[in-house]
Amino acid sequence: MATLDRQRLLRLLPYVAGDRKRLLLTMLLLIPVAAAAAVQPLLVGQAISVLRGEPTLPWLQGLAVPAALRLLVLTLLAAVLVRLGLQGVQTFNVQAVGQRLTARIRDDLFAHAMALSLRFHDRTPVGKLLTRLTSDVDALAEVFGSGAVGVLADLVTLAVIAVTMLLIEWRLGLLLLAAQVPVVLGMLWLQRRYRRANYRVREELSQLNADLQENLQGLEVVQMFRREAENSARFAHTTDRYRKAVTGTIFYDSAISAYIEWVALVAVAAVLALGGTMVTAGALGLGTLTTFILFSQRLFDPLRQLAERFTQIQGGLTAVERIGELLEQPIEIHDLPREQRSALALRTGAERRSAGEVIFENVSFSYRPDEPILTDLCFRIAPGEHVALVGPTGSGKTTVIRLLCRLYEPQQGRILLDGVDIRELPIDTLRRRLGVVLQDTFLFSGTVADNLRLDAAIPSDALRRLCSELGLSPLLARLPDGLATELRERGANLSSGERQLLAVARVAIRDPSVLVMDEATAFMDPSTEATLQADLERLLQQRTAVVIAHRLATVEAADRILVLRRGRLIEQGNHLQLRAAGGLYAQLADLQERGLAAL
Repeated sequence: MATLDRQRLLRLLPYVAGDRKRLLLTMLLLIPVAAAAAVQPLLVGQAISVLRGEPTLPWLQGLAVPAALRLLVLTLLAAVLVRLGLQGVQTFNVQAVGQRLTARIRDDLFAHAMALSLRFHDRTPVGKLLTRLTSDVDALAEVFGSGAVGVLADLVTLAVIAVTMLLIEWRLGLLLLAAQVPVVLGMLWLQRRYRRANYRVREELSQLNADLQENLQGLEVVQMFRREAENSARFAHTTDRYRKAVTGTIFYDSAISAYIEWVALVAVAAVLALGGTMVTAGALGLGTLTTFILFSQRLFDPLRQLAERFTQIQGGLTAVERIGELLEQPIEIHDLPREQRSALALRTGAERRSAGEVIFENVSFSYRPDEPILTDLCFRIAPGEHVALVGPTGSGKTTVIRLLCRLYEPQQGRILLDGVDIRELPIDTLRRRLGVVLQDTFLFSGTVADNLRLDAAIPSDALRRLCSELGLSPLLARLPDGLATELRERGANLSSGERQLLAVARVAIRDPSVLVMDEATAFMDPSTEATLQADLERLLQQRTAVVIAHRLATVEAADRILVLRRGRLIEQGNHLQLRAAGGLYAQLADLQERGLAAL
């Protein structure tokens, strides 16, 4: 555990590289701040020595009592002001660096999460990812801002006070330093237990966020099926687990504070006992004893502050662990290095357009090892050919699209685009050549224009002209601000058909070589579908098209139909050929004609 912590903490060093000057200034200020803190008890003790006529520091000898006291008071005031001023500079610098650190980490976490394959996201609830991007990063910011540098400051203060005490009276100094040993051992013992308890807190908080996000996204279903009471009971159970986990950390947090206070009282009592004996014997001045009593309090202040930071530090280490776990997730879908690509891939990748030939060669794929989805799948789609994928639910139709778009990697076989393995093509190039319209359309919050452009730099005039050519003018006329209309989350202020219309339009704008459609007109009313049909036909011209078909009319128009069952290609041909063959396709077509099934 300690080795992993060290490796993960070292991994954070590049994030503070840009703030080296601020950090160096903060480190340099540690010694003068600690010295200003250590000198204050000494000055108070010297004041008492001056009043009692005891030996004092050389720079006070020979001064009258009033003059010596004035000098001590002014020096004490200067020490306090210097300490407060330098601490203010330290705090500002540390907080500023901490915020920039966490901003960089959050950006990298987001980019890494976006780069992870769908395989990872399929098994990871969104709420758990959100916790790592928000709560865990905030915990790291808190420990860096007030914990990491604070710990260093406390350690420097301890060292300065320890040296000062030993120089003044080594016997009392050793006594106070010996009292630190049980405190340190106790903190280390509690640290390991608190760490495990805090990790559980983070896990339960992740589950809490996941449950909350799921219920809010599914609110319509919850209300329609009257699941409010049951879902509230389940959420209350999750909340109760989180409460119990937090309660476990409270015990360790309060125990260390109480333990330090108890040891501090014992140490002060020991100093009074030994120091009082020495004062009575004339071996020690009262001013020096007063200095050590104040030192005993100052000596335990850093430990008290360490105890207060105990929760933050352990929470930060837990956050580093969880953040590290996410960053250590391998990116399965990535570009091959240029030197590993073939000459054909380099030449093809440099071209903006492609012919659109698609080949699946002995492709096998499974989401879980014991459940194969595609088995030894082979087919070729010629450039410009329109192919429909047909089959029962679970036959692997959507998986074919996901593999073609390289959202997943096949376990066996390869997929070729224009004779090039798609793994050799840059991901940006591959997805620029593929235009995908899914049945479940996702729109981002923002304007209609933003959702149509996405990554394309299209001037406003050109965008309006394209929308007119694609038949979007009636839709834009209904919207209050046309292309500038703000869409709510997931396009909630549009109908399903309108969202699908925008999804088809944003693909058409990109002029892809291969069009992939999952029943693009499924949610459109007959009027909207008729408006779009001519544009779809123009979009399909001179392009390869792969269509997941659910309606007979769509299938009949395809040049070729591929029939899948349990991940295998069992039939192919056009509509008339497959109907005449009397196989699975003919059965599905007969059922749909009678309104009993979808293809």
